[in-house]
Amino acid sequence: MTTTITTRKIKAIARHHGLFITLLGLIALVIVLGFCFNYWHQARFVLMFMVLTCLVTIFIGLLKLAEPQHSLILAPETLTFYHRHGRWKLKWQHIRHIHSVTNTVGIERQELNYVGIKLYSVDALASNISLRLANRMIHEQKPLIHYCIKQQLITMEQGVLNFEPYRLTTGEVIKGPLAGFLHHCEILHQALGAHLFISASSLNSSIDDFVVLSNHYLQHAKQDYYSAPKQTS
Repeated sequence: MTTTITTRKIKAIARHHGLFITLLGLIALVIVLGFCFNYWHQARFVLMFMVLTCLVTIFIGLLKLAEPQHSLILAPETLTFYHRHGRWKLKWQHIRHIHSVTNTVGIERQELNYVGIKLYSVDALASNISLRLANRMIHEQKPLIHYCIKQQLITMEQGVLNFEPYRLTTGEVIKGPLAGFLHHCEILHQALGAHLFISASSLNSSIDDFVVLSNHYLQHAKQDYYSAPKQTS
């Protein structure tokens, strides 16, 4: 007998307080503009700085509001990651393991502030990630590539963007930014043991808490898969 689990929606820390920050910036701007009308000649440089500060605050708030309503959705059958440039969605059966990303340097264990997702095959991503997101992730994960080069986990040549065609195990050939992203995933898997990486800023709790939660969904999905009656021909 298996217990049922419900869908869990995660709101990213990066989106927190977006509306409050935007409204705070707007209210402050109105107040500062009021001072500008009355004291512009006496304190123009101070007022200019305050106006710029208000505009920056509004901009930061709008950036937060531009983030997706939810960054991750854990459902009984799938794990979905949302980004303002697209999404990827995988069945739990595609995922081998989920862990915090670490690296040992000498006797020091370094935490890299990412959740790593190891797949059974990177082929699963080919039809389950938007092209815009694939292209974006190559650039957003450059710090990981630079870290791997610095720690000699990969060579300088391996860290160079590779847009050569990528051949899936089915024989299908992938080209363009998606091919570059699949090569990128393979290199990071070689270095850090994961194909996909979720930044801590996309979570609403600690990395360890999310790893425990997501592995609970993963194990539940595997149990359901293996306990389901198989069709016979």
